Amino acid sequence: MAQRRAEALSRARIIETAVELLDADGERGLTFRALTERLATGPGAIYWHVANKGELLDAATAAVVAGALAAERAAGSPQDEVRAVALGLFDAIEDHPWLAPQLSAQLTRGPSGSVTPKIFESFGRHVRDLGVPKGSWFTATSALVHYVLGAAGQNAANTRVAKPGADRSEFLDAVSTAWEGLDAEEYPFVRAVADELRDHDDREQFLAGVDLILTGIGTVHSPA
Repeated sequence: MAQRRAEALSRARIIETAVELLDADGERGLTFRALTERLATGPGAIYWHVANKGELLDAATAAVVAGALAAERAAGSPQDEVRAVALGLFDAIEDHPWLAPQLSAQLTRGPSGSVTPKIFESFGRHVRDLGVPKGSWFTATSALVHYVLGAAGQNAANTRVAKPGADRSEFLDAVSTAWEGLDAEEYPFVRAVADELRDHDDREQFLAGVDLILTGIGTVHSPA
């Protein structure tokens, strides 16, 4: 039993270090050579716990997602629980730039793995508690999952684009100004919302989208 505990801790340390390397330099920075240097060990000790880089990426993704989904432990209404899970994933994707593409890859390449079922379970149980009939559980939950991962991933990508040359407010101001300068006949809507783009809060906008979906679910599946 003591040996199994030590092995589990060793694997946990390897995954923790992998996340640190991914945060610092992305997927290209995650190499077994970098791991051995950071952990001050030989490659054999790492290969004992993790077979290859693909397995390590999957394990790092699963570990970060598990931490993000812990947000749902706070008690509240089903709507509050959905918002907590959504914000947990939003913040994780914002904090770990490599996470969004890894989640996308796992959702398509390995939907039967551990990450996809955990995300669907975390949203789905609260969709069920909203009173949605069983025949619509998958559709309603899929709408939430696709919005949350897509919107959070796009927001994180926008943030990374803004960082090299300007802070977020400068970046949004530049984009808003560009929108305001578009042709009035061809882009009347885009010009009209340019000021909102300049002043919007990413988290508030993200949660507003979650609420729109929740409202739609409640409207479609409201009691007769």
